Amino acid sequence: MFAFIPFIVLIALLVCCISVFGNATLDGASQVSLIIASGVCVLVGWMTKRLKWADLDKEITKKVASCTPSIIILLLIGAISGTWMVSGIVPTMIYYGLQILSPQWFLVTTCIICALVSLMIGSSWTTIATVGVALFGIGKAMGFGDGWIAGAIISGAYFGDKLSPLSDTTVLASSVVGTPLFTHIKYMMQTTVPTFFVALVIFLTAGLLINVSGTGDVQMFMDGLSHTFVISPWLLLVPVGMGLMIARRWPSLVVLFLAALIAAVVALLVQPDRLREIAGITGDQGFLRLYEGAIRAFYDSTHISTGVESLDKLVATRGMAGMMPTIWLIISAQVFAGALTATGQLQEIMNYFRRLVRGTASLVASTVGCAAFLNITTADQFLSIILTSSMFKDMYTKMGYEPRLLSRSCEDGGTVTSVLVPWNTCGLTQSTVLGVATLTYLPYCFFNLLSPIVSITVAAIGWRIRRKKIEN
Repeated sequence: MFAFIPFIVLIALLVCCISVFGNATLDGASQVSLIIASGVCVLVGWMTKRLKWADLDKEITKKVASCTPSIIILLLIGAISGTWMVSGIVPTMIYYGLQILSPQWFLVTTCIICALVSLMIGSSWTTIATVGVALFGIGKAMGFGDGWIAGAIISGAYFGDKLSPLSDTTVLASSVVGTPLFTHIKYMMQTTVPTFFVALVIFLTAGLLINVSGTGDVQMFMDGLSHTFVISPWLLLVPVGMGLMIARRWPSLVVLFLAALIAAVVALLVQPDRLREIAGITGDQGFLRLYEGAIRAFYDSTHISTGVESLDKLVATRGMAGMMPTIWLIISAQVFAGALTATGQLQEIMNYFRRLVRGTASLVASTVGCAAFLNITTADQFLSIILTSSMFKDMYTKMGYEPRLLSRSCEDGGTVTSVLVPWNTCGLTQSTVLGVATLTYLPYCFFNLLSPIVSITVAAIGWRIRRKKIEN
């Protein structure tokens, strides 16, 4: 029972922080809470097992090092958010989107668009940071609440990510369990497609019933965008080119870097006035001042005046520097995960999940619950999938279940719930990119919330749950 003490302390600290700091909790209070909980974890481990500091230091260093790729991706996403806005790419997407989309169909259409894009490119992060940001702007102009918009974007993006053969988590789940990739995807469709259909029905119903109060702002937004930025369909070649690079399986870091770099060049050529505004100058003062504005778009906060206050907030960006609180939180979460692993407390807690297994429903429920729990404790969806699969693989084999049931359960509990945890790498990233607190959009991420429930329900009724013949 000692293993639960750090979690009790962490939850108590986070509740206090949320009560005091509200949406500003992620600016530092959550990080401090995680560090304090890590200290409690070390203390418990030392008192119960006399843990050596060298072992603890080694495990924490390993955990922090493992999140380096995510940190680099976060910085590049911050750069994209700045350069794509200043170059006019996102404003162009918003401008044309406002002409095409209607308020009644906006939520369900947003969900479908994000699902298709994510399915094609295999990345929920990239989908949300590009198409999702533009759709969020459209939704704001129409008057929808932040939670509804973000929920539709995230639901669609994670549906596509979950079923795409290009997705890291999809490939990871199938490979660590030993399920052929397309067998894994085909089996996941039995839980994923019905869940997505239910989510679409909810978003469609909400779009038809919600009385949108901001529809009168649409023309004002369009006028503000067209007077501030150069709006041209040619700018959409940048996201199209990015999609082609992803389709050719270019490394994600390379694609994100080139997407930001090309957008900065486009800004120099097409939006020089906006770069001068960012650099704080007026008139033509040479190339170096334009260069200054372009570099600031990469890393610094940008504030562009459109003449519409609500639109000014929408086109403002935070760049790479705006990702630093998120990176700080990721590192703090990895310190906590490293302390849990080194002290053996994480393994003790996992054993409780294994003891709950009695039959098919309890086996899948334990797997799904374990994956979701690991998203909370390790703050990383990849670790959640890897650890859950290693914990339950032998049990599925001994009970005669096919590996594809384990790989599907890992994704139903691990991939989709990661974005619902405020200090998880996914939750932090999407909250930062969209500018919406995790707890604000959480109730509206219907696909993510329903996926674990549907997975357990399907197992309970035994639909297409097959056992292999066990040889004595």
